[in-house]
Amino acid sequence: MEATGTDEVEKIKSKFMSAWHNMKYSWVLKTKTYFSRNSPVFLLGKCYHFKSDESGELSTDGSSFDNINTEISGNVDEFRKDFISRIWLTYREEFPQIKGSALTTDCGWGCTLRTGQMLLAQGLMLHFLGRAWVWPDALDIENSDSESWTAHTVKKLTASFEASLTAEREPKILSNHHRGTLRRNCGDNEMRNEVYHRKIISWFGDSPLAAFGLHQLIEYGKKSGKIAGDWYGPAVVAHILRKAVEEARDPELQGVTVYVAQDCTVYSSDVIDRQCSCTDSEKTDTKAVIILVPVRLGGERTNTDYLEFVKGILSLEYCVGIIGGKPKQSYYFAGFQDDSLIYMDPHYCQSFVDVSIKDFPLESFHCPSPKKMSFKKMDPSCTIGFYCRTVQDFEKASEEITKVQHQPQVEVTAGIPTPGF
Repeated sequence: MEATGTDEVEKIKSKFMSAWHNMKYSWVLKTKTYFSRNSPVFLLGKCYHFKSDESGELSTDGSSFDNINTEISGNVDEFRKDFISRIWLTYREEFPQIKGSALTTDCGWGCTLRTGQMLLAQGLMLHFLGRAWVWPDALDIENSDSESWTAHTVKKLTASFEASLTAEREPKILSNHHRGTLRRNCGDNEMRNEVYHRKIISWFGDSPLAAFGLHQLIEYGKKSGKIAGDWYGPAVVAHILRKAVEEARDPELQGVTVYVAQDCTVYSSDVIDRQCSCTDSEKTDTKAVIILVPVRLGGERTNTDYLEFVKGILSLEYCVGIIGGKPKQSYYFAGFQDDSLIYMDPHYCQSFVDVSIKDFPLESFHCPSPKKMSFKKMDPSCTIGFYCRTVQDFEKASEEITKVQHQPQVEVTAGIPTPGF
């Protein structure tokens, strides 16, 4: 009876934590982000131009586009579709209890695991869908300005807290928009892409069986001395992701491997060995590799000399983003404009979605609006990710990585790692 009472206290505490963090971070989703008309915008290796004869700034929610010519507006829409199509993984609540704890939410501590998931998801999207793919429903997603996120948060969490006091489960608040997603008369290729789109998201579901879900990542983190409720750093998350991909049993994932660099050094012989390793002796195809490079861009603060390096990395077609953020607050960096980084923020607590259900709603896995942050605010500790489909891609990526560095930060060498690595 005492244990049950303790569990109830932990659940109520989790409700309060969810409410606090949503109130703390939801204003970020409500605020608009403005982009300069006169500077290119880079997003995971793609470049977009919003240039026009008029000076000023553009909002990416479409509200400032009335007086823009069709060509520029179209380019903005292409950028919006591209950004919204990236997979957004945030805090969740009311998911199945994490083994060894009473936690049913990662609110307040799971942000780096979420940004790590986003980076891995982007690598898998490149692998299965390609960089040119965009979600057909991207521009139909509800904009965050259609309702105050803060007001919505208060209503939802008040109802949730009241339900917990009466031992009732919170009723699910789901959008009806998804119902027609697969009912469109679409071609075979589009149907195939939609199947993979959903499959990739399902691998990150918040349930014990999801290959890259929070529950599994926490299990792998225990070997690094981490438990549920701890804060995870970018380097630790890199090794957790490697282990998760190694242990994945889905046949679709056997063609992907992960390599984590040692002391900012990528040993090409090791990467190629990973790509060429195959359990089935009859297969000759190489594996795709996701390369994760934990780095530190300065001492206590990020050294601004590394700005051009970071921009160069995010402009590469092989880049799958950066697990970074501000001190004790992780973001997924996916692009930049001028000296500002473009990111997705995991600090919004959403309701659990059961991804095992057919046609589960997709909207909450796609961010409606990009955010920007000055490079100067970036925490120096981060993990950079790259995706290479073939050995030839890896060799080309190695050349490109070397070119964007004015001073060596990520070294690619043919040498052999020291024993004990």
